[in-house]
Amino acid sequence: MGEFVIQTQKSANHQSPARWVLSHLSRNWGYFIVMVAGAFGNAALAAVMPILIGIAFDAALEKPADMNTIAMAAIGILISQVVRAILQLGRNFSSSLIGERLERDTRQELYISLLGKSMTFHDLQPVGDTMARATNDVRELNLMMYPGINLVVGSANFLIMPVLLAPRYSWQLILAPLFFLVSYVIALAHYMKVLSRISDRVRISFGNLNARLAEAIDGIEMVKSTAQEFAEFERFESNAKTYRDATVAQGREEAKFLPLLLLGITEGIGFAHALILLYAGQIQVGDVVGYIGLLSLFGFPTNISLMAYSRVSLGMAGARRILELINTETNLDENPDGYAESISGEVRFENVSFGHLPEAPVLQGIDFTVKPGQTVAIVGQTGAGKSSLVKLINRTYDVQSGQVLVDGVDVRQWSLAALRRQISIIEQDIFLFSRSIADNIAFGAPGATREEIEAAARAAQAHDFILGFEDGYETVVGGRGVTLSGGQRQRIALARAFLTNPRILILDDSTSAVDSATEDQIQKAIQHAAENRTTFLITHRLSQIRWADLVVVLRKGRVEAVGDHFEIMKSSPAYRQIFEQYEALEV
Repeated sequence: MGEFVIQTQKSANHQSPARWVLSHLSRNWGYFIVMVAGAFGNAALAAVMPILIGIAFDAALEKPADMNTIAMAAIGILISQVVRAILQLGRNFSSSLIGERLERDTRQELYISLLGKSMTFHDLQPVGDTMARATNDVRELNLMMYPGINLVVGSANFLIMPVLLAPRYSWQLILAPLFFLVSYVIALAHYMKVLSRISDRVRISFGNLNARLAEAIDGIEMVKSTAQEFAEFERFESNAKTYRDATVAQGREEAKFLPLLLLGITEGIGFAHALILLYAGQIQVGDVVGYIGLLSLFGFPTNISLMAYSRVSLGMAGARRILELINTETNLDENPDGYAESISGEVRFENVSFGHLPEAPVLQGIDFTVKPGQTVAIVGQTGAGKSSLVKLINRTYDVQSGQVLVDGVDVRQWSLAALRRQISIIEQDIFLFSRSIADNIAFGAPGATREEIEAAARAAQAHDFILGFEDGYETVVGGRGVTLSGGQRQRIALARAFLTNPRILILDDSTSAVDSATEDQIQKAIQHAAENRTTFLITHRLSQIRWADLVVVLRKGRVEAVGDHFEIMKSSPAYRQIFEQYEALEV
């Protein structure tokens, strides 16, 4: 179950990694048939060559030499190999195309799945590991198909040709090919069983390496400000060593691959057996030559097995990791058929409890009601649960017990899309995309006109500084908006919120990074924006607390007091203490 679902194609089978991969491959069954037919034709025509060489060899030994037979054999070899090349081209093209489509489809399915996961999932899932699965593990699926499965199917046909064609010389000569086929399958089964475990180690260790690297880069400012570059390098080196050890272990198992030894034994047994039959007069010299040529076909599956089956094993390890991510269920669902009316703005908390982890509650027994159009200030010490409280309104998180009701309807009964379209949250940690300023402002309203974008920017006191850039509204900001100051980022976020015209506006300490003059301007914009809509302010600004219609005081995850500023200043010692601390900060 996911928070948000996009149906773009026939659903894949998620019961197991193998079934999941097969369900994706089945969409390309036509190309798969071309690949299999090309592989069979390639192997069959490869077997034609030693047979024709054997026939030509006997013709050359005749007195006089049968030049017509030799010439026909040469023409046969030429034609067969031209056709073989065409079939091989079709096989390689088809398998490559299937691999690219498999990568495209699985990447799309994973991305859509990640968009649908709840914030609880994303809070607990390392970004670097997610990126490793979304990039490298998905790429491994492509490589599993081409060259992996392409070579596996091709080698399987090369394995059966000597078994099928050896009896044309003598039924006894099937023994050596059968010996190789049976021993090869047994050795391969053991090899794949061991390799599967090691491949999982390789992919997991790579995911951990990537997760730590992404975390260090994302927090590079903290790393440098605390002079922890060397410590982070040592952690990276340790993770890289773990990945290297897993890769070396894989190479060690590949070095033990028995079919290389089995091939030599088979060719020795087969040659000796053919010579015995030759001296017994049961076969001719050309038959010996052709038979040994057929046995040499085993060289292809033997030599490519190390690479091909390693690719398949790594691909399946990647499939397991991707499917694990896709199958991770969340407690939020989209509820597309739920309540979807326009919001008036009443918000009611009824005995609400919540925690990111069940054993660690953040909020307990929360009860209060906000009337439509009211402005509510949420105050409390750091860690009191203020941000978690407001994120229950738009179902960023879901309550563990109790209810949050919007217009008298439990938010879980609302259509998630309808609910979130009418609620806007501006957080203290502003996220901006590496796009133009205009695109960032219009992110929640992609169809907005330039006039509407500029009007929202003016309302957020952002228009003037935007025009100060050389490219104005087309200025591309850096990742997360790092090329802008904190105050500029917050004003762009305010403009983004104003443009969506939400019925419920939530400001999570959204003026913390602006100077006093800018704050006064933004405060006027917020007061204007708060008209006729329900507004929640998480703030330590006394000016904002004073003009709020309702103040909710949180202490250790519980409601300490509810009322207007003057009421609870008289009745709540905890609020007076908090207010005095805020007052000291502003002096």
